[in-house]
Amino acid sequence: MQQSLPKVVFLDKATIPAHVLFRELNFSHQWVEYDYTSPEQLKERLTGAEVVISNKVALNGSILRQFPSIKLIAVSATGTNNVDLDYCIENQIAVCNIQGYATRSVPEHVVGMIFALKRNLFAYHQDIEKGVWQKDKQFCFFTHPITDVAGSTIAVIGSGSLGKAVATLASAVGMKPIFAERKGALQVREGYVSFEKALQQADIVTLHCPLTPSTTNLIARDEFALMKSTSVVINTGRGGLVNEAHLIEALKSGKIAGAGVDVFTNEPADISNPLLANLSLPNLLLTPHVAWGSDSALQSLVDILLNNIDDFVAGKHSNRVV
Repeated sequence: MQQSLPKVVFLDKATIPAHVLFRELNFSHQWVEYDYTSPEQLKERLTGAEVVISNKVALNGSILRQFPSIKLIAVSATGTNNVDLDYCIENQIAVCNIQGYATRSVPEHVVGMIFALKRNLFAYHQDIEKGVWQKDKQFCFFTHPITDVAGSTIAVIGSGSLGKAVATLASAVGMKPIFAERKGALQVREGYVSFEKALQQADIVTLHCPLTPSTTNLIARDEFALMKSTSVVINTGRGGLVNEAHLIEALKSGKIAGAGVDVFTNEPADISNPLLANLSLPNLLLTPHVAWGSDSALQSLVDILLNNIDDFVAGKHSNRVV
């Protein structure tokens, strides 16, 4: 009896735009793809799967134990917080992720947000919409402070490939990067600044660390109180890193000058989210989790994803998390 080909299932392919090219895998297989997968659809779609590709579909232990055929979970992103890694370790399920694919895209998005906020571009755009220019009757008007990016101190939280790439690009446009030590660390490593001092010194705080129990609400009311009133916060890491309600408080009270947010605690976010509920604030810039998504980064992500799967089948350990 002929053995069936290994089944590769992509649970949420719509997270990758249609114009990004997928090459064939190097081994004979069945390829099954779905644009979206709800929790209720997992039982049908994962049955018989050996390789599962997922970006944001949650795969916890209670789900995975129903599908003993799964040998590899190929995460089509860097973050693995949607996968039960402990269960995978205990049950010999390999997990790989995508690393280093967005080291141009994310830093450019971060720096773009910094320029927009430091120069109050969004606020001035809103003022023109409201007719402020015509009322002022001058060739220009100054309703919001405009501060230079060059000479600013940028505190980078997270010193992985993205954090380092942001620091490099920030340096190129005249910013001074400092790397924040882990919050609560008893010792400060060489080349780092203590978490609290980094927040106090920074004109810009940018987050590039993973979301874990210890980093949830990493930036909240107490941390905003340490920052300069002229500082801006950029979060392109994970939504849970910053307490969203406390961020709105800090913006409205003037504890900080602005915020750029690309990630949210629940995605897609709706009006129940404090950030969306206050999106008319002139010092709040929101984007829908797209910092990683330049065309070149997306193609690189797909290429690495497919290489990870090919390497696993070939007995190699590329980008293995567990």
